[in-house]
Amino acid sequence: MIIAVDGPTASGKGTIAKALSAHFDLPHLDTGLLYRAVGRQVFLDGGDPDDAGDALAACSFPDALLDDPRLRNEETGGLASRVSIHPNVRKALFERQRSFATQAKGAVLDGRDIGTVIAPEADAKLFVIASVEARAQRRFLEMRERGVKVTLLEIADDLRRRDERDRNRAVAPLVAADDAITLDTSGLDRDEAIAASVAAVERLVAQKRGGGS
Repeated sequence: MIIAVDGPTASGKGTIAKALSAHFDLPHLDTGLLYRAVGRQVFLDGGDPDDAGDALAACSFPDALLDDPRLRNEETGGLASRVSIHPNVRKALFERQRSFATQAKGAVLDGRDIGTVIAPEADAKLFVIASVEARAQRRFLEMRERGVKVTLLEIADDLRRRDERDRNRAVAPLVAADDAITLDTSGLDRDEAIAASVAAVERLVAQKRGGGS
C-alpha cells in the first residue's frame, strides 16, 4: 500500500505521515528532507539556490547530510523552497523518491507532489492544509522551544512566500490530486489530526478494495 501525504509547509503533514507509517507498519520518507539537503549543500558549497546549475550540483549531497539537524531550521527550509523550483533538481531526485514509493512492502511519503507526480497510483492520497495563521503559530511555538528568536509576523511572511513559490512553480506545483482527500488541520490538535487522517486512509482503501462503493 502506498500512502501519499501532500500539503504546504507546517500544515502538519509530516506528523500525520509519521503516524500513518506507524499505524500501518509502512516505511516513511519525508521527501522535503531531500530538498532541504540540496538547499543546505548549496549553502555549504557557497552557491546560489536560485541558480539551476548550483542547485543541480548540490543534488550529489552525501547521505550523511540527511542526519544534519540544521536541515530542520527555517533558513534551510527557505533554501529548499528555492532549489525545488528547478526542473533538473526535481528530475534528479525523482528516481530516489520513486524507488522508495514502489518498494514491495509499500510506503508512506510526504511532500508537495507525491500524489500528483511521484506516486499518482497511490492507494490513498491526503492533501493536508491549514490557515497561514495556524501554521505560523505552530512554527512559532516550535522555534521558541528551540530557543530561536523569531517573530510570528516573520514566520507568517515566510510561509506566504514559500506557498507562492510552491504553488506557482512551472514543474510539479503544489496542488491537490483529483482523488485526494483534503484535510484541514487548522482547528485540530495533534491527536485529532492523526485520528482524522487514519480514518480517511482506511476509508479510501476500503473504497478502492470495494470497487468504489
